[in-house]
Amino acid sequence: LFAALAGLVFGSFLNVCVTRWPQGESIVTPRSHCRNCGRTLTWWENLPLLSWLALRGRCRTCSAWIGWRYPLVELAVGALWASVAWRFIGIAFSGGAFKIEISVADALSKATFYWLLVALATLDAEHFWLPDRLTITGAALGFLATTFLAPLDDLWWFKRLTAKEAAIDDLLAIALAALLILLIRWLYKLLRHREGIGLGDAKLMAMLAAWLGFEGALLSFAIGVVLGSIVALIALALPSRFTDQQAWPLRKMPLGTFLCIGGILSALWGQSLIAAYLRWAGL
Repeated sequence: LFAALAGLVFGSFLNVCVTRWPQGESIVTPRSHCRNCGRTLTWWENLPLLSWLALRGRCRTCSAWIGWRYPLVELAVGALWASVAWRFIGIAFSGGAFKIEISVADALSKATFYWLLVALATLDAEHFWLPDRLTITGAALGFLATTFLAPLDDLWWFKRLTAKEAAIDDLLAIALAALLILLIRWLYKLLRHREGIGLGDAKLMAMLAAWLGFEGALLSFAIGVVLGSIVALIALALPSRFTDQQAWPLRKMPLGTFLCIGGILSALWGQSLIAAYLRWAGL
């Protein structure tokens, strides 16, 4: 419960970052305010999730629509952080008393990973922007975490290695994951004579590989491509009044958003997803 509440709070802070970063604004000042009328929000209007529900998603003064992104981001971070606590906090009964066992470093590193993925997914969905401050910093943090902490050692593709072996393995994974996107980007440009995938996606894949290894990043990529294709087909099937059918082949899709979703699913249920696929394929 504490982890979920902390996730809601940090999800609320993430909403501030996502709203202000693209505009080049400070995330510290001014205080939270309505983006439409400029009124400074009271303390009770800043309560994560509860305020949005109480206000029914609208500003108390001008009735401007706040948007679904705010509660969804807060819920996502809250749920993911609760899953981290469930995984890394154990309760054992020994000597006639209960003992709480907490892997603090592992829990914090994985919570950071999820926070970064939600941030990048939101920024790419709204602005087609994967900032280096998150992707490159996230890759560096992932490299340090998997080399010295191995926070995701519950994943099926993890191999117990020494620190030196883990560092080399992680660097290779980062390079291969980035090269995969760069190769696809180069082939698309060769065939279509225009840019198809941004460099931010390559950096995001490098970050995923830093945290999940190359196998985990590859699974994230596969999930992201499938999800993106499904969304694209649904959008294509919408009536023409909702989408410009002639412009559809040139329409952008936030690949980074789908990669982030794939990364979350890989971290949570990578082994189960692979096992389900193998059973479906009869392998």
